[in-house]
Amino acid sequence: MGMKQNKQSGFATRAIHDGQEPDPLTGAVNVPIYLSSTYVQQGIGQNKGYEYSRVSNPTRARLEQNLASLEGGIAAPVFASGMAAINAVASMLTAGDHVVCGNDLYGGTPRLFNQVLTGFGLEFSYVDTSQADNVERAIRKNTRMVYVETPTNPLMRLSDLAAISRTCRRKKAALVVDNTFMSPYFQQPLAHGADMVVHSTTKFLNGHSDGLGGVVVCSRPEQAEKLAFLQKAAGAILSPFECWLLLRGVKTLAARMEVHDTNGRVVAEFLAKHRKISRVFYPGLPNHPQHQLAKRQMSGFGSMITFETGSLKNANRMLKKLRVCSLAESLGGVETLISHPATMTHAALGEKGRKAIGITDGMVRISVGIEDLRDILEDLESGLAAI
Repeated sequence: MGMKQNKQSGFATRAIHDGQEPDPLTGAVNVPIYLSSTYVQQGIGQNKGYEYSRVSNPTRARLEQNLASLEGGIAAPVFASGMAAINAVASMLTAGDHVVCGNDLYGGTPRLFNQVLTGFGLEFSYVDTSQADNVERAIRKNTRMVYVETPTNPLMRLSDLAAISRTCRRKKAALVVDNTFMSPYFQQPLAHGADMVVHSTTKFLNGHSDGLGGVVVCSRPEQAEKLAFLQKAAGAILSPFECWLLLRGVKTLAARMEVHDTNGRVVAEFLAKHRKISRVFYPGLPNHPQHQLAKRQMSGFGSMITFETGSLKNANRMLKKLRVCSLAESLGGVETLISHPATMTHAALGEKGRKAIGITDGMVRISVGIEDLRDILEDLESGLAAI
């Protein structure tokens, strides 16, 4: 199953064809779901490339080819969830190593780092990575990795990947970028000098809110080998069925992202003009402090928007009223999902932790879906009327 990757092919073509070649056995246009835990061997040490499904599975192999192609990487090992992928990246480190992280990451990431991995002797420092010199200042002799999200969750701050990657090269630290919010359609961190890219595939890549997953896209063979070893050794792998859902989801990634972006821009402008909302965080708005960087580093602005309703009471009043937007954790599905960071995605940070980075109780985060724009706007208008 060689990757017939043609660098000249456009993104949508690669999403639909790379790793998604017709099944040679039957001509099936879709990759089969290989629900086999083991594979018959012709003799001792003789197999057809597969021995045991924790190590590798044909459906998973095809998905990994596809995702590597989309990010412009050489390999893309997949894991059972976004957090399992992040845990695998951290497992490449050794006790005594130090990691510089963004201070405004998805709440589950510092929870893993601070409450689990510090117990294994890793050290973490948190800085505002939207200022590249903060990263440089935080790097120590034992810093092996810099971990950023751009745009961040939920404050939509951007990190200048080219600038940070130059610092990382000089200091010999690996730059790992969580690209979940933008997807490879709008942002390709490896092209800006990142070493590895992480996604919760649960979000835009899968796109239908029906399967968990995570991926680490690698730029170098030694990373790919280490992560394949971690898939085998730790076993937090993605099931063949979930791999198939993701292969199916990715086929429409380009089309979906276009609509997410179109709808996202209009919703952001609507919110920015609304008298009941004091602030809107969206890189596509000209008043976003890093609007120029957004235009340079991303090819679209996406559909993730955070806005300030003023208080927990206001947020609750608004959220109770919505009918089209669903109040739920997660993002990146075809349906508009709306969440309350302080009590949902960032509850783990605690009140003090949230206050330190600027997350308030009145903040609401919306992942604008691909429904009819008019229906989304009317729903938001009726929700805001309740404030």
